[in-house]
Amino acid sequence: MLRFLTAGESHGPSLVVTVEGLPAGLAVTLDDIAGELARRRLGYGRGPRQRFEADELRFIGGVRHGRTLGSPVAIEIGNSEWTRSDKWHAEMSAAPGETAAPLTTPRPGHADLAGMQKYGFSDARDVLERASARETAARVAAGALAKVLLSHLAIDVISHVVRLGGAAVAPTSPRPTVDDLDTVDDSPVRCFDAAAADAMVEEIKAAAAAGDSLGGVVEVLAYGVPVGLGSHVHWDRKLDALIAHAVMSIQAIKGVEVGDAFEVAGARGSAAHDAITWDDGGDRYRRETSRAGGVEGGISTGELVVVRAHMKPLATLNRPTLATVDTVTKESTVSFKERTDVTAVPAMGVVAETMVALVLAREAQRKFGGDTVSELVRNAEAFAETLPDPSP
Repeated sequence: MLRFLTAGESHGPSLVVTVEGLPAGLAVTLDDIAGELARRRLGYGRGPRQRFEADELRFIGGVRHGRTLGSPVAIEIGNSEWTRSDKWHAEMSAAPGETAAPLTTPRPGHADLAGMQKYGFSDARDVLERASARETAARVAAGALAKVLLSHLAIDVISHVVRLGGAAVAPTSPRPTVDDLDTVDDSPVRCFDAAAADAMVEEIKAAAAAGDSLGGVVEVLAYGVPVGLGSHVHWDRKLDALIAHAVMSIQAIKGVEVGDAFEVAGARGSAAHDAITWDDGGDRYRRETSRAGGVEGGISTGELVVVRAHMKPLATLNRPTLATVDTVTKESTVSFKERTDVTAVPAMGVVAETMVALVLAREAQRKFGGDTVSELVRNAEAFAETLPDPSP
């Protein structure tokens, strides 16, 4: 089944992702991956690096003549800044294990200090280079492959920003469909609600003027997810738990919500669940609402899967004011300034799509099996034919 592993540092020569478990015969191109990586760079409030960083892609293995072989797929994402990056090249004259100019003022809210203590580093850069959200480019590359696989099962995963700073979409605002994805991506903040998008841009402008940063909330929507992904049998196979784990692993995510979880936690049971109806025309069971986010008891219900990722404001500020301690002198100071964004919420949506797509692809493989794409699709179609009445 599908799993992936990333390697590489933010200012290093490249990122690498290895994706294991893709079935043979999946038609993939570098353009599929490049398109998703370009979406990751979208969003008002991104820093200047997005204008000159380029993702130089190549397949290292697992793909031949434009199709997967069933073996692990390895993708390299070259860093176009590598040849001019003083973050690494200035260190070349240092003795082994030493740093010419160590960073010793860890940023509050980042992995810097805890990582230095855990691994015995005296230089925060030994931590931040890997903890950087640049690592998510490798995830998006893996997710691009998962999305191509899901497309053969008529599953589409999209996202949109529903809150940025203090600006949010109205509770009654419509959700985008797959056909609206270009409209979402054309928004400067990847928000489907034009009025809310304008308010979000103003929030970003105000935070930028103050040298500050903003967090927000992204909603991921998975259309076409069939009944039966996940399981109620084991704790580590529940679909909502798997999704929460995957999305929470994204840098700066501090909360994950499936459906209306945060809202219904304060409601009575009579107003917290999705009534079940029978659709004669569609010959299937339906839920009238999406409060459960398309997952009940750890199993997908066949309805729209809804996941919200809550991102904290970025820990690196353009005008550092957060107090910290120099790890050498132990004197109070402020955290150092690293090249950063005012907000990365719009881009985070694309990463969240990636993580949800990877989970859904893996669980579809667990449910339907198959060493080839055609076998996977055939098995999924056979299962669908047993619905709506699976009883013997």
